[in-house]
Amino acid sequence: MRVPIRKPGQYTHYQPDPHVTAEKLQQFKDELDKLLHRVRPHAISEVKRLAELGDFSENAAYQIAKGKLRGMNERIQELEDAIKKAIVITAGGDTGRIRIGHRVTFAMAGQEKTYTLLGSAESSPDRGIISHSSPIGAALIGKKAGDSFKIRLARKEVACTILKVV
Repeated sequence: MRVPIRKPGQYTHYQPDPHVTAEKLQQFKDELDKLLHRVRPHAISEVKRLAELGDFSENAAYQIAKGKLRGMNERIQELEDAIKKAIVITAGGDTGRIRIGHRVTFAMAGQEKTYTLLGSAESSPDRGIISHSSPIGAALIGKKAGDSFKIRLARKEVACTILKVV
């Protein structure tokens, strides 16, 4: 059987953001533990059971179980890599210059906005958490309370002033 040759996609060499909080790192460890010790052994035994039924080419249940196990192994590798490369974010600290982990309040287009700068794995603008690599997050890094900056949103530039850093 000939394997199709595919061109690399947009996310082929994507490197996940290693910046995570201690809570997120613990979530990764818990998920890895669950996969390794509870879910994966069951999936392996299921694949073995279905393999005993015979012909692999026409055994749809075996193909599906094998695909699930392959996906599980991929997720285990991702989690192990994320845990190994994790850089734990410490909250707040020195409030001189804005860095990852700070909570920042700033005025933007006449409205006050407050965000916590974390890694992209935990980004949730609805909950007030933005990534340090987002346009607003990147503009905030290195600034201090009282600084002004401009950010390009859609088709216009918006002036912002940093009010408070915690």
